[in-house]
Formats: sequence, structure tokens, C-alpha cells
Amino acid sequence: MEKEMNPVGWFEIPVLDMPRAKAFYEHLLNVTFEDITMEQDQMALFPMKDEGIGCSGSLVKSQGFTPGLNGIQIYFTAPDLDATLNRAEEKGGKILTPRTSIGEYGFIGFIQDTEGNKIGLHSRV
Repeated sequence: MEKEMNPVGWFEIPVLDMPRAKAFYEHLLNVTFEDITMEQDQMALFPMKDEGIGCSGSLVKSQGFTPGLNGIQIYFTAPDLDATLNRAEEKGGKILTPRTSIGEYGFIGFIQDTEGNKIGLHSRV
């Protein structure tokens, strides 16, 4: 029997300065990236666990792929939401919306990353 899949299979976050963006997200989420280059594009892949819940994605530096606050909304899981919000500011990000209750679904907060993207953070507690 085939395993049910989550609806999101991949995401890409546009960046202008790859080293700066990698440093920000490595600090924010405590991850290490795998770098790849595809023709003119630079990509830094988030780690992926084949049997893990959710999906993986990448940071992408590419012509015509511009960071911004009004694009697609991505939420990263943040088991300690307050600490994650604080880490965003430590690396040059900005808290847009502090910890906010979403009732039985937990809490969210929004940050602006070093590239200008609006990123959501979600915690169940």
C-alpha cells in the first residue's frame, strides 16, 4: 500500500546574498545546508529525512527570483517559538509579529529574514 503524502513537496526561498542567507537560517533553525549549483542558479538545500514528517526545500539565488514580504507564506516548525524569534534578531532578521495564539493549533510568529522575505514560525506549545 502506498504511503499517504503531505501536499507540499518542496519549497524555495529567494535570496540575494547566499552566504548571508545561509548564515541566518543555519542560526535560526540549527541546520546545515548542502550547496549545489545548477547552471546560473545557486541553491542551498535544507536537510531532509526521507521518513520525516513534512518536506524540505532550498534557498535559491537566481535571476528573476526576488525576495519579498508579499509572496507565498512558509511556516517553519519552532518547538521553542520565543527562542527562535530571538535567534532571528541575533542574525539580522526582524520580528514582524511576536508570539500569537491561534487557539487549539498553538502559536505563530512572523519574521523578516535577512533577504526581505516574510517567514512564519509555528509551535504547538
